[in-house]
Amino acid sequence: MSKRILIMIGPDFEDLELFYPLYRLKEAGFEITITAPWKGKLSGKHGYTVEVDKSFDEINPDEYDALAIPGGRGPERIRVFTREQAIRIVQHFMDNGKPVAAICHGPQLLISAECVKGYRLTSYPGISDDIKAAGGIWVNEPVVVDRNLVTARIPDDLPYWMKEFIRLLLS
Repeated sequence: MSKRILIMIGPDFEDLELFYPLYRLKEAGFEITITAPWKGKLSGKHGYTVEVDKSFDEINPDEYDALAIPGGRGPERIRVFTREQAIRIVQHFMDNGKPVAAICHGPQLLISAECVKGYRLTSYPGISDDIKAAGGIWVNEPVVVDRNLVTARIPDDLPYWMKEFIRLLLS
């Protein structure tokens, strides 16, 4: 049976950071569900749109094996519109040691869910101080794997990020 992966996005997500993992994970045989604050079409910051499968309030995290969080402006928008619903989902994956992949501004949701303390991770450099303030150990590397968490900085890091995430999913 294929593993079920949840991809969490918000308005103005980074287009590449959604579509690269979406197609890469599908290609690898995983079942993907895209979730956002609401259903319908959602646009990325470069104008690409995606159909949202389920809103956050429709998500039962027990039904999923892993979580991916693209960056861009999406994570910040999620914290504004549906903070508590998103925190519930993120905490479930982190508390249960399920694989989580976050890139760019994606770790903002990990910070809000109070899930970075003691983790070594990377992100877009602009939120490195936020990660450190939340107790995370920020490093400037293309990809960082610490336990169940796989993080990356920017779209150029996408191949390394997905390679490590898929490796974790298959282990």
